[in-house]
Amino acid sequence: MKTARSEGLVLCHDCQLVVKMPQQHSGACPRCGSRLHQRIPNSLSRTWALVISAWVLLLPANLYPIMTVIYFGEGQPDTIISGVIRLVEEGMIPIAIVVFVASIAVPILKLLGIMLLLFTVHFKWELSKTECTVLYRIIEVIGAWSMLDLFMISILATLVDLGSVAQITAGPGATAFATVVVLTMLAANSFDPRLIWDLQEEKND
Repeated sequence: MKTARSEGLVLCHDCQLVVKMPQQHSGACPRCGSRLHQRIPNSLSRTWALVISAWVLLLPANLYPIMTVIYFGEGQPDTIISGVIRLVEEGMIPIAIVVFVASIAVPILKLLGIMLLLFTVHFKWELSKTECTVLYRIIEVIGAWSMLDLFMISILATLVDLGSVAQITAGPGATAFATVVVLTMLAANSFDPRLIWDLQEEKND
């Protein structure tokens, strides 16, 4: 099977122009002048660094309060887990499910998914390349929705400021959680999915 790399073609990552790779394997795009690379430079090491950082920050994101709700002078800081439990106890199960999925399940599954792709490339695992590509696309798509919780908290903290009646403030856990979300998005962007298909090319050779 012919590939762009086997044909000596390279895609400019800035203007998306497909050009012939220079003989010295380095050069600039004739249209925008950007440096040409057949693959994203240091893709694996950069993605690993971002994934490990996200795992580390996932701890304070879940251990520190993410939000404090004061209603008529009463209230206490809540972590993500305690917030989910509180929602369940108050009968708001659908909202609790949404918060659990968006704040706990999705970040962890994203990190595990990226790690699976990294291990597949690193150890040349015999997994379906098509399924790996589908997994990468899913990770990319859900990445934007990971900010849903933070968006809700920022809106509530801005709008709900009724003095002694009700107040909502974001906690340090929200900062850590936001960093985790950003790191997972950067990790997904820094991973070059073409590395998956390079395994197939090497196998055919």
